[in-house]
Amino acid sequence: MTKSVAIIGGGPAGLMAAEHLAAKGHAVTIYEAMPTVGRKFLLAGKSGLNITHAEDYARFVTRYGAANERLRPVLDLMTPEAIRAWAANLGTETFVGTSGRVFPTVMKASPLLRAWLKRLEGLGVTILTRHRWTGFDKDALLFETPEDQKRVIADATLLALGGASWPKLGSDAAWVPLLANEGVAIAPLRPANCGFDCDFSESFNGRFSGQPVKSVKATSTAGTTQGEFVISRGGIEGSLIYGHSAALRDALERDGHAELLLDLAPGRTVEKLAADLDRQDRKTSFSTRLKKAANLDGVKIALLREVNPEANQLTSGALARLIKALPLPVKRPRPIAEAISTAGGVTLDAIDSDFMLNARPGTFVAGEMLDWEAPTGGYLLTACFATGIAAANGIDRWLTARSN
Repeated sequence: MTKSVAIIGGGPAGLMAAEHLAAKGHAVTIYEAMPTVGRKFLLAGKSGLNITHAEDYARFVTRYGAANERLRPVLDLMTPEAIRAWAANLGTETFVGTSGRVFPTVMKASPLLRAWLKRLEGLGVTILTRHRWTGFDKDALLFETPEDQKRVIADATLLALGGASWPKLGSDAAWVPLLANEGVAIAPLRPANCGFDCDFSESFNGRFSGQPVKSVKATSTAGTTQGEFVISRGGIEGSLIYGHSAALRDALERDGHAELLLDLAPGRTVEKLAADLDRQDRKTSFSTRLKKAANLDGVKIALLREVNPEANQLTSGALARLIKALPLPVKRPRPIAEAISTAGGVTLDAIDSDFMLNARPGTFVAGEMLDWEAPTGGYLLTACFATGIAAANGIDRWLTARSN
């Protein structure tokens, strides 16, 4: 007998769950609050759609912090290699970039999403847009639609509503009080993969806002990575910063202060820098000395002086050490609505091994609603796909058990 499954949320986790459940013969309906599905997926595609990462899988599965142990068997359901094969089956070939990130050859998300939706249509999946979930009424799901309120009863429900970043695209965390009222444990939502305010001076902001800081190494408790970042209005952002955002955010929450150590001259030793600085004519300007001896450009020199206004008074040795380990204080994360992703959500203790809510049997959760986080680089999207499959498998097992 065909069972009905309601999937609330038309992002990657919900769509992937729909594909697997429909393939198993279930009648699947996706309810999406926005006018179209996959809006955040399409936004990610504007920069090329980093769909997964090609690094060694043993390393890949360690990228999820405190959730590593719980997510490891889940990630096995949709490995990076499997994602590339899945995309190819939908007509989207992929390639591995120099950083190991995997992108569609066409560098767009829209062809993949169109092919995916066509597949779902062929499997009999129904998609209802402009259906905003407003909670439960005993065994029923309540939705607001442009016409009226709708009451839906399904044999099983999957919630895949996302976190709280980019709320204009649909992930506005309106589900938090709805689940809290059901007794579901929810860790506070916090920005992840985000920029930070640094309280730069007005003169620095006016001159350097929007400029990239290239070829630097950044160190925090997350480790040391090399890349570049951008000076934003009053702060810093960019891929290099996002890799350290969880460590900086947690330090701010725990200690009330945090700093990112910047090596402005990777590949140069302190000793070599000190010697090169010593050789410069002291009569020349501070900026000229740094350009000639350390090959620093204008934004790096200004950043050095912003952190230490007395840098021009330092000895060559002390200045070399500052260049190699510039302690840049960060004051606060940027607002969660600006973050690429969020930490927090439904705690992993609140669901069973099949991703079903302990507090509400028959209701399952997948994707960014759950309390896990990962850096950018394809790790976020991979886990959304994988948890969607894990929840779909859990729903299928639960429905099968109830029909026996």
